[in-house]
Amino acid sequence: MRHQMNLSPPITPEFLTLPRKAAADSAHMNLVGLSREAMKAALIAAGTPEAQAGMRVGQLWQWIYHRGARDFTGMTNLARAYRELLAEHFAIERPEIVTRQVSADGTRKYLLRIAGGHEIETVYIPETDRGTLCVSSQVGCTLTCSFCHTGTQRLVRNLTADEIVGQILVARDDLADWGRKPDEKRLVSNLVLMGMGEPLYNFDSVRDAMKIAMDSEGIALSRRRITLSTSGVVPEIARVGDEIGCLLAISFHATTDPVRDQLVPINRKWNIGELLDACRAYPRLSNAERITFEYVMLKGVNDSDADARRLVKLISGIPAKINLIPFNPWPGSPYERSDPERIEAFGNIVNRAGYASPVRTPRGEDIMAACGQLKSATERVRRARAS
Repeated sequence: MRHQMNLSPPITPEFLTLPRKAAADSAHMNLVGLSREAMKAALIAAGTPEAQAGMRVGQLWQWIYHRGARDFTGMTNLARAYRELLAEHFAIERPEIVTRQVSADGTRKYLLRIAGGHEIETVYIPETDRGTLCVSSQVGCTLTCSFCHTGTQRLVRNLTADEIVGQILVARDDLADWGRKPDEKRLVSNLVLMGMGEPLYNFDSVRDAMKIAMDSEGIALSRRRITLSTSGVVPEIARVGDEIGCLLAISFHATTDPVRDQLVPINRKWNIGELLDACRAYPRLSNAERITFEYVMLKGVNDSDADARRLVKLISGIPAKINLIPFNPWPGSPYERSDPERIEAFGNIVNRAGYASPVRTPRGEDIMAACGQLKSATERVRRARAS
């Protein structure tokens, strides 16, 4: 993540507060996030002839997920009377943008309001060869990882499939990334489920949302351009391969159970041995589809040469790469970032053992959008409203 793309507006630090949108009419069902089967059933219930319903689903799918339609008025291949019928019963809703921040490096962080007035954060990271959207799966988080700012925010609820898909739609709206031809470069080309929350504690909604993201007639992202990151919900890991088929990342961060118990408390339920057993049994594991082990570098905590040697021994036999993540500080955090020389020495040991060990370049630090920092914008906005 060392490069940036030429985006509009100009890439300068900014913090925009956008106008509030009127709340959606709760009597209108949101078509976003429905499976094809559920959409078909809803259309039939609203008066669409059953013989036409499958065709109508295909048309709506294209308008919503390929062209980015936000209402029915512009759907010119549908008769006016049918558009009016749709408008009487349905809506095409996204989360509301409360604020959008743009970093000096081009990273964009969106504070989004969803049903119930809750707020989540979504981050877009532009690079020369891709544009990655970091998507949230929960409001808050229950895991309390001690190095992660999101973990200091209590879990409020799981996101629904439409709220997860809606984050993709919001980013594509903002980037004018709709209606591109197959050979045209897309700005949102990759998804990572690494935002707020633990995706495997919201498996069904995440799975349903990713099926829409991967649908070839809609958002049409390859499964190999989607990465789900888990802190180690061992019983659900195999389901990721079986039911979603995306790439897998493990938020690992330690090489002994006592240290991981402190950094990633879910380790007390499923320890390192159990987690690695689940990784070895991952249904899609191969040299072409390696597991990514994420490892945040914490000064004096997990960054020694001994840690590096233990790490490569632990993952021996697993097709993998190790992402070394310099710790991103946040107000009140109890840790410091490892020195660059220490990170380099750690990475050299891992690399000599045959594993790629790229060092993730921090992005969006000036707007608190880097890995482990999500939460601050929400709190800052709430304080501003209260003053």
